[in-house]
Amino acid sequence: MRRAGAALVALPLLTSAAPLATLELDFTSLRSTRGLLQICIAPAASEFPDCRDGRGAIKRTIPASDAKLRLTALAPGDYAVAVIHDANGNGKLDTFMGIPREGFGFSRNPVIGFGPPRFSAARFPLEGGSDRQEVKLRYLL
Repeated sequence: MRRAGAALVALPLLTSAAPLATLELDFTSLRSTRGLLQICIAPAASEFPDCRDGRGAIKRTIPASDAKLRLTALAPGDYAVAVIHDANGNGKLDTFMGIPREGFGFSRNPVIGFGPPRFSAARFPLEGGSDRQEVKLRYLL
């Protein structure tokens, strides 16, 4: 009898868990399909824009010719996306006098000043179900 009672108590806890989410990313305005897209999906400001701390951040690299990424089984919460079009495939954002020579973009396509936007400018909520974000790549040189 005790086991049945414990099972009935645990059942509501299992059904109240937040459903996992799917995120679809579309990368637009690429200058070319050469090279790679280096992508950071960050759940916190401390990990944005480069996934440096990486505890909860997700890093992916895909061919630039794909220009789409689908992630499943993500925990609901706030996220921000940063992407670099690594056209020469050297694994970093090439710059000239501090100005990016390769394309870059962020979720919600915020206005860009000097340096990357704040996490709050690129942040979007991801709830159970599916969400799509279009990230427009920008080229300064």
